[in-house]
Amino acid sequence: MIVTLTPNPSVDRTVSVDALDRGAVMRATASREDPGGKGINVSRALALNGTPTAAVLPVGGAYGRMMLALLEPLELDVRPVTISQPIRANIAVVEPDGTTTKLNEQGPVLQPDELDALHQAVLDASRDASWVVCCGSLPPGVPDDFYAAMVRHCHDAGLRVAVDSSGTPMAAALTAAPDLIKPNRIELAEAVGRDLCDLGAVVDAARDLVATGVRTVVVSLGRDGALLVDADHVVHAAASISRPLSTVGAGDSLLAGYLHGVHAGDDPAAALARAVAFGAAAVMLPGSEMPGPDQVGAIDVRVDRDPDPSRPLTD
Repeated sequence: MIVTLTPNPSVDRTVSVDALDRGAVMRATASREDPGGKGINVSRALALNGTPTAAVLPVGGAYGRMMLALLEPLELDVRPVTISQPIRANIAVVEPDGTTTKLNEQGPVLQPDELDALHQAVLDASRDASWVVCCGSLPPGVPDDFYAAMVRHCHDAGLRVAVDSSGTPMAAALTAAPDLIKPNRIELAEAVGRDLCDLGAVVDAARDLVATGVRTVVVSLGRDGALLVDADHVVHAAASISRPLSTVGAGDSLLAGYLHGVHAGDDPAAALARAVAFGAAAVMLPGSEMPGPDQVGAIDVRVDRDPDPSRPLTD
C-alpha cells in the first residue's frame, strides 16, 4: 500500500486553445475537469496500474463536493478530511504543441484542528502501508515544517517517505532526510542554490542532497527525461514523445511510475525506466488524465547507466 497526502488539492479545469494570445478573446477548442493535486494524481496513476494506494486530502465547499464526485468513478480508496473552507480550482490553458500555462489558486486556510485531523488520517491510512508520499504546495497557514514533521513521524512508524514539493516546505523536509524526493530541475536548483545547466550539474546537486541523508533523488527533466541518483547509482532515462497533448500531471505520473516499480521489486534503473514511461505516457493524454498499462507499455524508454555529464539540458 502506498498512501498519498495532498494538503492542497484542486479541481483542475483544462482549456485547450489554438494559440494563447494574452489580452485577446479566444474560443476554446475543448475543456475538461479532473481531480487535481500532486498526491491525488500519484494515487490515480498507481491505482490504474494495479498498485494498492489510498489518497488522503481535505475537502470543503462546492469544489470539495465536485472533487469527490470526480473521484467516485475511479474506484480509488479516498480518505477525505472535511474542512470549513472550500478547496481551490486551478486552470490550465493548453496549446496544440503541449505548451501549458497554469493559473493556480492559493487554497483554503486550514484550522489547527483540521490540520491535526489530516495528520491523523495519514497515520490511520498508513497502518498497512510501505510508503507515504507527501505532495504539492501547502495551503495558507500550514507551518512550513509540516512535511518535515510528517517525515519524522512516519519514520518513527517504520514507513518510507517520499516528498514532492518546492520552496520552504521542501527545504524544511530535507532536514528530516526523506527516503525519496522528486524535484524538477528548477526545484533542485532552488534546493542547492545554484543553476544547473548540464546533466553533470544535476548529478552533483543530487549527490549533495544524498550526502545530507536523502536516500534517493529522482529528478524530472522534462524533454530530457529523468535522472536517478543514490549512494550507489547514477542513471538517466528518456523517451521520445511524438504527440504531446498536456504536461499537467506528467511529473506526478513519473513519481507514481517510480513507486510502482519499487513496489514491484524493480532495481533502481528499471524503476526509473518505468517512471519515465509513466511520465511520457501522461504527456500524450489530455488534461491531467493519468495513463494505464496500455499507454505505459507503448512507450520506448532509453536507459543510460553511465550518462555523459557534459550533456546540455533543454531550456
